[in-house]
Amino acid sequence: MNNIIEKKNKKLYVIGLGPGAYEDMTIRAVKALNTSEIIIGYTVYIDLIKEYFIGKEYLTTPMKKEVERCEMALVKANEGHICSMICSGDSGIYGMAGLVLELSDRYPEVNVEIISGVTAASAGAAVLGAPIMHDFAVISMSDLLTPIETIEKRLHNAAEANFVIAIYNPVSKKRHNYLKKACEIILKYRSGNTVCGVVRNIGRIGEKAEVMTLLELKDFQADMFTTVFIGNEDTKNIAGKMVTPRGYKDV
Repeated sequence: MNNIIEKKNKKLYVIGLGPGAYEDMTIRAVKALNTSEIIIGYTVYIDLIKEYFIGKEYLTTPMKKEVERCEMALVKANEGHICSMICSGDSGIYGMAGLVLELSDRYPEVNVEIISGVTAASAGAAVLGAPIMHDFAVISMSDLLTPIETIEKRLHNAAEANFVIAIYNPVSKKRHNYLKKACEIILKYRSGNTVCGVVRNIGRIGEKAEVMTLLELKDFQADMFTTVFIGNEDTKNIAGKMVTPRGYKDV
């Protein structure tokens, strides 16, 4: 009985915040954050939520300190605190859920609970219209953890299979031409008139969306806050909205 009580007190939530706005967080995520004593996360994400969760202890690390961040969260939970590790979007899609669980075997008494959130693919799709109504692939262009050769292979395979493709992290200061490279790969399999869309700052101040062709996307100046959607052969531009039909025969 004592072991059950101890583990209950050693709690670590791994929470997906959604695209950024408080209104896009799940009720379950809000309840967990209200319950938490300590909230841990990347500095930018902590700044998004501080005003909504007053009186909490906040611990942050900068970018590229993910292992240290997860270790910090597990240590604090192991000390008997109820903690939350926060991520943007969904905690299990390019978030911290996997890394926390990989490290958690060092802290067997910590009860880790993963709480999902709205990822950029679904949040951005809603802004653009309905671009991912059919099968789609999500590919990150960041080569910090994945070799660029692997990323390029995935782009070839997804394009050849006629998936709608959502691209995360299309560019950065060091990868300013990666989106252009991705478009050049996809143009080997699709028309330059393929309908595409971009959304910047999804769910945050300055949100902006635009529908364009694949050829136009090739020269588009994206940034690290942009999510890109490349349609399949059936994707349409309907009154400025990006729509991928599911194939209903009577429409």
